[in-house]
Amino acid sequence: MSFWKDLNAFLVSGSRAYARWDLEVSTNILKRRKKLLLILALAVPLLYLAVGHAVETSVMLGGKTAYAPAFYTLNIFLAAIAVGFIAGLITGCIGAGGGFIITPALMAVGVKGILAVGTDLFHVFAKAIMGTSIHRKLGNVSVKLAIAFLGGSLLGTIIGGALNKGLYDANPLLSELFISSIYAVLLGFLGFYALWDFLGSRKSPEAAEEAEPGRLAAGVQKLNIPPMISFDEKVAPGGRRISAWVVGAGGVIVGFLAAIMGVGGGFVTFPMFVYGFGVSAMTTVGTDIFQIIFTAGFAAIGQYAIYGFVFYTLAIGMLLGSLLGIQVGALTTTVVGGMEIRGFYAISILSGFVNRAAVLPKRLNELEYLAWPAGVVNFIEQAGNLIFWMVVGVFGLWVCWKFLANLKRLRNGGEVC
Repeated sequence: MSFWKDLNAFLVSGSRAYARWDLEVSTNILKRRKKLLLILALAVPLLYLAVGHAVETSVMLGGKTAYAPAFYTLNIFLAAIAVGFIAGLITGCIGAGGGFIITPALMAVGVKGILAVGTDLFHVFAKAIMGTSIHRKLGNVSVKLAIAFLGGSLLGTIIGGALNKGLYDANPLLSELFISSIYAVLLGFLGFYALWDFLGSRKSPEAAEEAEPGRLAAGVQKLNIPPMISFDEKVAPGGRRISAWVVGAGGVIVGFLAAIMGVGGGFVTFPMFVYGFGVSAMTTVGTDIFQIIFTAGFAAIGQYAIYGFVFYTLAIGMLLGSLLGIQVGALTTTVVGGMEIRGFYAISILSGFVNRAAVLPKRLNELEYLAWPAGVVNFIEQAGNLIFWMVVGVFGLWVCWKFLANLKRLRNGGEVC
């Protein structure tokens, strides 16, 4: 039981760390007019295509366009902005990463899995390089840790990307089934824990607890497998040491997850470094920024964009939506009780789980692993879609209503948390 409790705490703490990073980079972009104007300049030609004539899929970069939308439409662009806005609301309002529901949301509006993964990665990469203030955190980066970790994460992205493309080339339906299964497991795990945490916190404010950093890290640091890396010399007397192979193996895991899920890997890196490796929070933050930029960038460009699996209209739309959504969400936390927010968060994540799980019977039918009636699997899929969009829609409207209803109060003294 302790293992599962610790694992849940690791994932939740990582999600919160990713949310803090996302809020920081979004705020930094909005404060710098040149960066904001650059994004708007990128959006103009895409919006022109969206309201213009159809664009043949054969012009998509790389030629792998079987599942790319046949043409750009205004609805696709607006849907991307809405998805980014909702993810931003979740991230800013709850203080936990909402980015991991972007790929399922894109798949729910009709974008096929491999394209959704590549597009989400490109969106994360674009946000990272435009909004992260690296210079403030360079002093906290352990170069040795970063090199060992990035070596592993780049290898992981190659493995994950090759697996995704291999499944797609063998049978596109296999890729769909694989991505949906991964998200169903992850969102189910996080969603049920969030619900348990919410119900427990209603009974006792101390019900939710963080994992103890020293329990696992102490054992990991005892593994004496050369070469050894020393770090945190300014934090601990004599510094700490860990095997470069261990750090590299952690990087492989993060890179692999990033490449198959379309996320930057930040929600895994933070708990892995702090709780698994025993790295100080300051060093972890700096190294995490490095890995998000390089891991997301290498995976987005090297594993997806050059093969045509990035839909740029969606990526820019999501970036625009998330910039606004995360600010609205963060401001709303100053006027809304935390208990209500935690409840909505749990329900939102569980709706994502239901959405991806509801797709599995149809995919298994199409692959001839099941023989359920077509009407049954179609009904299950449509019900999953309906539940997902109803829940996230209600959550989004509720947050926006709270924001607008308290706008005067926010102007007088509201601050972004």
